[in-house]
Amino acid sequence: MADLTTDFVGIHSPNPFWLASAPPTDKEYNVRRAFEAGWGGVVWKTLGAEGPPVVNVNGPRYGAIYGADRRVLGLNNIELITDRPLETNLEEMARVKADYPDRALIASIMVPCEEAAWKAILPRVAETGADGIELNFGCPHGMSERGMGSAVGQVPEYIEMVTRWCKQYYDRPVIVKLTPNIADIRKPARAARNGGADAVSLINTINSITSVDLDLMAPEPTIDGKGSHGGYCGPAVKPIALSMVSEIARDPATYGLPISGIGGITTWRDAAEFMALGCGSVQVCTAAMTYGFRVVEEMKAGLSRWMDEKGYATLDEVVGRAVPNVTDWKHLNLNYVTKARIDQDLCIKCGRCYAACEDTSHQAIGMSPDRTFTVIDAECVACNLCIDVCPVEDCIDMVRLAPGETDPRTGKVVKAEPADWTTHPNNPGAMAAE
Repeated sequence: MADLTTDFVGIHSPNPFWLASAPPTDKEYNVRRAFEAGWGGVVWKTLGAEGPPVVNVNGPRYGAIYGADRRVLGLNNIELITDRPLETNLEEMARVKADYPDRALIASIMVPCEEAAWKAILPRVAETGADGIELNFGCPHGMSERGMGSAVGQVPEYIEMVTRWCKQYYDRPVIVKLTPNIADIRKPARAARNGGADAVSLINTINSITSVDLDLMAPEPTIDGKGSHGGYCGPAVKPIALSMVSEIARDPATYGLPISGIGGITTWRDAAEFMALGCGSVQVCTAAMTYGFRVVEEMKAGLSRWMDEKGYATLDEVVGRAVPNVTDWKHLNLNYVTKARIDQDLCIKCGRCYAACEDTSHQAIGMSPDRTFTVIDAECVACNLCIDVCPVEDCIDMVRLAPGETDPRTGKVVKAEPADWTTHPNNPGAMAAE
């Protein structure tokens, strides 16, 4: 069987599946249950400095976006960092680490952007035996209003400064958790590397309001008639997370910087996609909150089975494998031509493909009186919309035209792929003109 053991910046765990810093990792009881269920590691819910206590709301903390079958697609939360005493958390972390030495235990930390605050908390965290720390520069609500969380993560200079402090006062791995609430994710990642970070983790939650109560006329979740923006997570944010991970993985300024992937990971396939784009470990929250800790069993089994089928013996053979194939639009091959094909044996004659193409696309699907749907090659631009709306898996696919064939839409002969597409005259990014 494939080897799922993980060595992420020197932090060892039996598998790459870690629980992200969130409500599921807020106390010893939960973390022990997680480890018994098979999770490879946890990032303990974010610790704060000693001082005025953190006070969370006592009303609803979550809002949800549902699919048609009431499957949770996204969660919005307005919960702050841990509201339990720092000393209590530290004592529990030490006990858990002592009892589960083979599991990764990371301390998430958020304190004021002052050197003294970080210098004070880091030795105390080190005493717990935690394997490393994660700097929470991502939380977009509540704490950001106090000059922490994403308020720091949106300023690269602050990221670099605080990371340097942590590397100075802490001798174990420092992971910087990045906020997605920024225009260019590469800039904070570069700042983290410049500050000496051992790795980055992303994405943290996306600033959001998921819904409005139209009776109370207030955002949900609603607290005494008022609502606030919160952090959005779950399957719906996965595409955003994958894109941001890929940008860091292929940026020359951060190339090779270890990444812990976060954002909507629900299945083994999700995890494999993050790893293929450069993640050495993955962190999960919403899936555990939706299905319970045992969901990791399917994740481990599925990832192991897939690796066996593909012939990958270790995770190192998977991590980053897709990064070379992520490119800018200007480098895409414009000589690559495909056309949609409908499998009549699988077609259920629902007409979704026809309606979508006829009303909103290129009128490339014809419908006969007996509701047989066929592709009109002369109009098909291979946009893929028909596949996306078809309710039957594999009923429609895209078939490539071979070099030398004539594209019925343009009347042009399909050219062979150039040896170096980046300099080909048909490439809009090339310097030469056709």
